Amino acid sequence: MTEQVETQVAQDAQVQATANGAENSAPAAPDLTISDLQALRTIIDVCTQRGSFRANEMASVGQVYNRLNAFLDHVAPQKETTEKTKE
Repeated sequence: MTEQVETQVAQDAQVQATANGAENSAPAAPDLTISDLQALRTIIDVCTQRGSFRANEMASVGQVYNRLNAFLDHVAPQKETTEKTKE
């Protein structure tokens, strides 16, 4: 499954670079936003509810989910403060 995800990410990056006309230039650094991380948290939650993970995988999936959730909970107040400051 990991190989499929990595392959899909590489293909998506190549399609995006081609669409942006960057075929001959150096590849752009990938960007990852808070919204992307929130989407990942939702994906993990949905996959867990649907039983997509084996029992022996649940501990590691749970650890990643907990770390991701803690990071997002920490960043959310900072993002709100930054937005209020800009106004």
